[in-house]
Amino acid sequence: MMNVAVMGYGTIGSGVVEILEKNKEIIARQTGDTVNVKYILDLREFPGTPIENKIVHDFSVIEKDPEVSMVIETMGGLNPAYPFVKASLQAGKHVATSNKALVAAYGTELLKIAEANRVNFLFEASVGGGIPIIRPLYTSLAGEKIEEITGILNGTTNYILTKMDKAGETFEEALRKAQELGYAERNPEADVEGHDTCRKIAILTALAAGHEVNYEHIYTEGITNITDVDFRYAEALGTSVKLFGSSRISDNTVHAFVAPVMIGKEHPLYSVNDVYNGILVKGNMLGTSMFYGSGAGKLPTASAVVADIIEALKNPGHHVKMGWDENSLKISSMDSVSFRYFVRIKGIAAKRLAEAEAAFGKVEVTELDHMDEFAVMTEVMTEEEYSLRAKKLSGIRQRIRAEI
Repeated sequence: MMNVAVMGYGTIGSGVVEILEKNKEIIARQTGDTVNVKYILDLREFPGTPIENKIVHDFSVIEKDPEVSMVIETMGGLNPAYPFVKASLQAGKHVATSNKALVAAYGTELLKIAEANRVNFLFEASVGGGIPIIRPLYTSLAGEKIEEITGILNGTTNYILTKMDKAGETFEEALRKAQELGYAERNPEADVEGHDTCRKIAILTALAAGHEVNYEHIYTEGITNITDVDFRYAEALGTSVKLFGSSRISDNTVHAFVAPVMIGKEHPLYSVNDVYNGILVKGNMLGTSMFYGSGAGKLPTASAVVADIIEALKNPGHHVKMGWDENSLKISSMDSVSFRYFVRIKGIAAKRLAEAEAAFGKVEVTELDHMDEFAVMTEVMTEEEYSLRAKKLSGIRQRIRAEI
């Protein structure tokens, strides 16, 4: 029997405990062993519940108990998650976490500590919720040179953009509904400003390239400037707008960014809606694969944590080689990344098209009824070139990068 401790009995932690109980026979059949939740670390008491006798408030109880061979971290944030996880690994205990902030900030150090202590630091649930993506990168795709990873990696922002697209809602209306449904936090900044997606693409890039990635070096732009008017144009163009986390790896050059991107109906991620996530992985031999599923939620995310528990059960006393080394990967400037650009311009197209073409070259024009503006789609150019050209034209109201 494997004794585990769960740190944090919130949405994900309670989901892990629930799955371990409901699927205990399946887990035993897969591993030849059973899993017992010995402790649950939480600030609260849970009187009258099946877990009331498992609750502890002092981490040292878990750290010093030799019978606990694995710790499940579902508290979120960096403090006290980081010192608790570090201490668990140093005590010779496996760790599984759903905490993308922890992995992005301290993953390199924690992987090294895990290897030194012949245990495992596992984080399948940190990216894509219940979608298997971390493990496929270091197992199924281990023989591939990964050239690109592009994904819709945040269910909250995807839900908001879907409501703006399909229901014509404003950003504020869609955000309010997301909060009412529990998809968005009271303070949604980490989601809507792109920080959550940034950490996730940093983790995936590090896995794909085998080197440390500093998420703070990744260009990050959220969805707060996207409007319902943008989606009216998108409908006319047969397109949609999604928040992408993207990484393009070529030799020693890596372009990584987080930004809203306009895509056409032929794009594989066009139909990824609501709180779902979709991740495209391009390998030099395999070509493009797509991973799709529930990117958040109690049981989908907890399912990914349980997969890590099973991995540890199958590797007692053995460190599974995965992750990345300490050599920091250089992220190239956003200025060198190329897109087409969707640009909304104040005025009437018939009067200002010549100005737009003088600035951007050949463009495709779209107009909406009863609007004192028009939109153009440029040819492909770098971010730096767009910025220089845009300075030549007054009255630009919006700019969205496009892959169409």
